[in-house]
Amino acid sequence: MLVHCRAVARGAKTPLLVGDLPFGTYECSSNQAVDTTVRNLKEGQMDAIKLEGGSPSRIVAAKAIVEAGIAVIGHVGLTPQAISVLGGFRPQGRNVASAVKVVETTLALQEAGCFAVVLECVPAPVAATATTALQIPTIGIGAGPYCSGQVLVYHDLLGMLQHPHHAKVTPKFCKQYARVGDVINKALLEYKEDVMNGSFPDAQHSPYKISETDANGFLNELQKLGFDKAVSAASEAVQKMVTKSTK
Repeated sequence: MLVHCRAVARGAKTPLLVGDLPFGTYECSSNQAVDTTVRNLKEGQMDAIKLEGGSPSRIVAAKAIVEAGIAVIGHVGLTPQAISVLGGFRPQGRNVASAVKVVETTLALQEAGCFAVVLECVPAPVAATATTALQIPTIGIGAGPYCSGQVLVYHDLLGMLQHPHHAKVTPKFCKQYARVGDVINKALLEYKEDVMNGSFPDAQHSPYKISETDANGFLNELQKLGFDKAVSAASEAVQKMVTKSTK
């Protein structure tokens, strides 16, 4: 995650940069959470962090991080790092108890000092309730239009990945604005075909030339060294490149 954070920080100078705490780096204790977050800011060059979940231990961890002087975004609803507990990528807040729990959790995260909360895969009325009840912004992903802001995974919205498995797991809530993956696949297949049939690289894409004088001298040196097969190969390559470049 630090590698990804640093890459983003090198390119994005204006936006607020938020690093996502990886699974296994903040669950054990508040001290672990604070230590991980400090690395995220110092080594990853982030401005803030996001952590998933609203269990009592996560609320305590969020509060500890805030008290350490670090800005925190909470994340409730579907929390991808905990899908084994949730029974898979399943929406949350779809019955009375679950909906109330989502709202109460967002309020607890606000009380812990979070400056925003991500709401993922919850019904729009639940998100609207949380947004209205909170004094901090909500960021929706699959949570309907009643959030303060929206986020999507850009691979999904650009259609970058066209593998059959990815097509199955692309979220229902994602609007696909392009199918970049189709273009990528087409280009890669054309490249493979050109390499297989020998049409690439051609003379146009073999730009580094050797003069006729140097080529002959090179061939003579190869003969002296006893590389007879190499002489034939090099001579053939010279002739082919000259022939192709003059066509």
